[in-house]
Amino acid sequence: MWPSKWLPFLYPPPASVYVAAMSAVSLVSLANAGLAELRGNHMAYSKFCHVVAAGATAGGKQRQRGGGGGGALLKSRDGMLVAYAPALAAAAASFAVPGAVNGTRAQILSAALAVHFLKRVLEVLFVHRYSGSMPLDTAATISTSYLLSTVTMIYAQHLSRGLPDPPVDLLYPGVVVFAVGIAGNLYHHYLLSRLRVDGGEKGYKIPRGGLFELVTCPHYLFEITGFFGFAMIGQTVYALAVATGTAAYLAGRSCATRRWYASKFEEFPARIKALVPFVL
Repeated sequence: MWPSKWLPFLYPPPASVYVAAMSAVSLVSLANAGLAELRGNHMAYSKFCHVVAAGATAGGKQRQRGGGGGGALLKSRDGMLVAYAPALAAAAASFAVPGAVNGTRAQILSAALAVHFLKRVLEVLFVHRYSGSMPLDTAATISTSYLLSTVTMIYAQHLSRGLPDPPVDLLYPGVVVFAVGIAGNLYHHYLLSRLRVDGGEKGYKIPRGGLFELVTCPHYLFEITGFFGFAMIGQTVYALAVATGTAAYLAGRSCATRRWYASKFEEFPARIKALVPFVL
């Protein structure tokens, strides 16, 4: 029996081996990716990977994860479009699949997923500044991950129909949390993009403005907030597993980012944390 007394904010898990397996795989794989970031084993689309690659060319011994081994390369902008567009298409298409999105909660969740990935695509096209390349296999891996998580989140929500509703309804608070997350993430991505516009060169600078005055990665903090918005809207075990795994991954990535800035800039303020103001 599902322990609703202790977990009053979740639907009981559906009788689906696939959803149960994906919940465990998503949580473990994302948490492991966060640990890999802490250990210096970075995805091949990050600035850290390019630094590591340069070090390897000069005889360094650090490793790269997720590509960079001589395969086909895409321009970074094209690679990120490949990463995000399929998940956007899946979220939007769910409304056209008969019976896939029934009820207010499922409709809001699918709409939130579509808004999330539409925002990402628009940022790639109009906000972010790119100067490098991305291995095709890395873009394909990220794309597959986002597509699977989007489809599975919608499917898990579909399977929750007919199950007992959680005693604690977090649907509309979740909409607010999601809106805060997406707005904060967009604003801090805009601040990051201004570094290139204002400086006119490709070198990295210490970001300023907003919560960059307190943490290295406020855009990740708000992305985590948005994912917990998904979890509150859906109230499924899978959505919570993805949100928790995302938090673990981005926490590791934030700590790696702070460490990178501190090593690159002697004037980097010691008071600035990695992800959570005054805490982490």
